[in-house]
Formats: sequence, structure tokens, C-alpha cells
Amino acid sequence: MSKQLLLVGDKVLIEPDEGEKTESGLYLPQNVREREKVQTGKIVQIGPGYPVYDPALLEEEPWATNNSKKKYFPLQAKLGDYCIFLRDQAIEITFNKKNYMVASQAAILVLIRDSGNSGINGIEP
Repeated sequence: MSKQLLLVGDKVLIEPDEGEKTESGLYLPQNVREREKVQTGKIVQIGPGYPVYDPALLEEEPWATNNSKKKYFPLQAKLGDYCIFLRDQAIEITFNKKNYMVASQAAILVLIRDSGNSGINGIEP
């Protein structure tokens, strides 16, 4: 039986960059960069977003069964985006023997998306 990882609310699952090569070609593992306040990685899964309350439910009786579909305000982050996020606001997890970071949408500082154009306001991604 395979297990599925489900994110709740505004959470994103990030595959962090493992390390960085220096100009001389040396590979610096992530633990050398522990003091950094930000980290980079690729978004591999996103939660449903922020739940949106339906005011029509106020007129229903509390014991009545509610068959309405839940609605969510979508996140700005999308699958495949490259992001820069606050390291201290993310949680490191291991799932299927692979390390990931779980962060909320608010912990993401910058998204870099391959949109096939020259970027926003002339800024190259």
C-alpha cells in the first residue's frame, strides 16, 4: 500500500537545493549554509489554499447535513515554481526516504516561474 502526502491550507512542499557550487567548483553541502536565513528550492506540491467561508450556511440549521463543496482561495505558488523562502519558518520532513521542507505561503519571499516570457517589468527570471 502506498502512502500519499497531503498538504493542508496554505502549506507548500519544497524540495530544497542540496548544496551550492562555489566559483572554484567546490560543492558546499546544505549543513555548511545552516546560518543562512533564506533557502531555495523547487515547489513539488501545494495545499488547497485558504478556506473561504460560505455566509449562506448561517441560515441553515446546525444539525442539518451540509452537502456543499468546500471552497478555497488558491495560493500564488504553483507546482514547479522555484522559490526563496525563510528557513526558520519551514519544517524539514523526510517522506519516502527523501528530504523536503514544508512552509506556509507567508514564508515564501520570491517565486521564480518559467513563463516563457522575459519576466515581470523586464526583470529576467
